[in-house]
Amino acid sequence: MAGKKLVVGLGNPGREYQNTRHNLGFMLVEHVVGLHTTGFTRYRHAQALVAETEVEGQNVLFALPLTYMNLSGHALRGITDYERIGLPDILVVTDDIHLAFGAVRLKTGGSHGGHNGMRSVIEQMGTAEVARLKMGIGQPPSPDRQVDYVLSDFTKEEIARMGAFIDDAAGCLRLWIAGQAAEAMTKFNKRKVDD
Repeated sequence: MAGKKLVVGLGNPGREYQNTRHNLGFMLVEHVVGLHTTGFTRYRHAQALVAETEVEGQNVLFALPLTYMNLSGHALRGITDYERIGLPDILVVTDDIHLAFGAVRLKTGGSHGGHNGMRSVIEQMGTAEVARLKMGIGQPPSPDRQVDYVLSDFTKEEIARMGAFIDDAAGCLRLWIAGQAAEAMTKFNKRKVDD
């Protein structure tokens, strides 16, 4: 078995944010962890909840930062410093307004794209070459309503499609964990949302 992998879901702690668009990273990580282990515990070396389990034959540490979105990188840095997990073994799961709702994209690096959680991750890690699994939430009605949009609940139509969306993202995540990032990109990055 290779070294430990780290999967970090981005979101905001607290019940009021639980079902908002900005918490898709949390939702996916909670879903996958729920299939493999009993749940999360408080991490002693950073502000985060963690769960460690085996997925696809790999030892994986799943984390949910408790720092709120804009400081997500601090939790990630605290975990990686203590666990000594290298950049190639880190994946950040995040929502993305530049992708249609239901779209899944795996990238090995790139800019933060205006996402404050990714901005914090890039600042704290000192590089933009952090792999990320982006989950599309669609564009806000207007640019000046972006904050309200990402912190709002999903519509009834989106909730009806959520199961398939989470399944797709979990499939992409499993391929990355298995060391098949190229296959994951081929399968998911060009897929149309209504396939």
